Amino acid sequence: MTPPGTDPAPPLTRLPDGTIKQVNPFTGTKVWTLPGRGARPLGVNRPAPQPLDPSELDRHCAFCVGRMLETTPEIARVVREGSSWHEVRSLLADQLDDSVPQFRLFPNLFEILSYDYWHLTHGYEPTPASRSHRTAYLSTPAGRDHVTALARIRMRARGAVGADAEPSGQDDLEREAVRLFAGNHQVVAARRHFVDGATDDSQNAFSGTLTPEEHWQYTRFTISALRDLYRDNPYARQVSVFQNWMQPAGASFDHLHKQLVAIDELGVELEREMERVRAHPDLFAHWGREYADGQGLVIARTPTAVAFAGIGHRYPSVEVHSSVTSRRPWELGDHEVRDVSDLLHACHAATGSDVPTNEEWHHCPPTVDLPMPLRAVVKWRVSTQGGFEGGTKIHVTTIDPWTVRERTVTRLRELAARGLVSDRLTIG
Repeated sequence: MTPPGTDPAPPLTRLPDGTIKQVNPFTGTKVWTLPGRGARPLGVNRPAPQPLDPSELDRHCAFCVGRMLETTPEIARVVREGSSWHEVRSLLADQLDDSVPQFRLFPNLFEILSYDYWHLTHGYEPTPASRSHRTAYLSTPAGRDHVTALARIRMRARGAVGADAEPSGQDDLEREAVRLFAGNHQVVAARRHFVDGATDDSQNAFSGTLTPEEHWQYTRFTISALRDLYRDNPYARQVSVFQNWMQPAGASFDHLHKQLVAIDELGVELEREMERVRAHPDLFAHWGREYADGQGLVIARTPTAVAFAGIGHRYPSVEVHSSVTSRRPWELGDHEVRDVSDLLHACHAATGSDVPTNEEWHHCPPTVDLPMPLRAVVKWRVSTQGGFEGGTKIHVTTIDPWTVRERTVTRLRELAARGLVSDRLTIG
């Protein structure tokens, strides 16, 4: 069986000089891995660590829990009490400090597709829950002050008249408030900026420093937000879920967070995948976990998911695939979500906090009826794309999939011996 599509090339071809040509079996993306540079260090060069100021605890960036009024009004948070985790929704401004959020969900202050885009293009209106939360939030002095401050920031950013008026115009405040509560670009931010007990600024908290239990709650919370965006916006055809770690990978802050962005089209990559799945319904099983197994690229397994070195990505990558293709992410059972989460957590832990990464989620949207599993790709941003890639659409990397697999497995075994990843993993 050759990979579906018009290109008959196999996913992996090794040439006599050691060059490896890759073709992504799901999208057709072409990548050439050139020999000789795969063993070099991956992490970014950081300046010498600087001691942390204890007085600035939890106030290092706008996503920190000590600066919650610098983000938009919170949609929901996950709170931990002992071994119990639960979700709290629609808090008011003067209730934000009543509990410690392990994870927070809030609209992005500067969204990719604005509320005006959805409202003016499609007639989208805020949900009753959003309107109710907005009314309650603005009914308190703290809430009104918070929204007024954010409204000024947004108005200044686009050069709007009245941004600095005293007091703020009522029409301006009401208009901005609608946009602040009804955004379709959302953020899931973790509690920690640095690991608990950190003494210097090299000790960032990232996905791999969460416990497996914390990472599962992070994943569940993100899936819940994904479901709600589809439910609340009937014009959303796809919701992009991604995580940028470190500024070289596109992050504004070195603070662990995911983003969810609703769009009114199916992305180009998803459309390519759909075309191939229609021709070969077993695409993800055959050219995913089975092909990876045959090529010696599997990194680890759980009962319903597998992690393996990715093929045909712009950057060296690790993929995590659920084996469940008949259900969407929010329809998976807790154990199935946990299987994906434990592998994803382990792959981040093995990659390390000094490596800039993009974590991209792929799933089957509600309007599509094809056997497409929840899967995540963790891309190591360790190279720079240039004119050659732009002109040829052939991407050059320096680390081949087997080296990605070997590096990750070696590190995972060390982490497993120290009890830092889930004991449910079968490694190698």
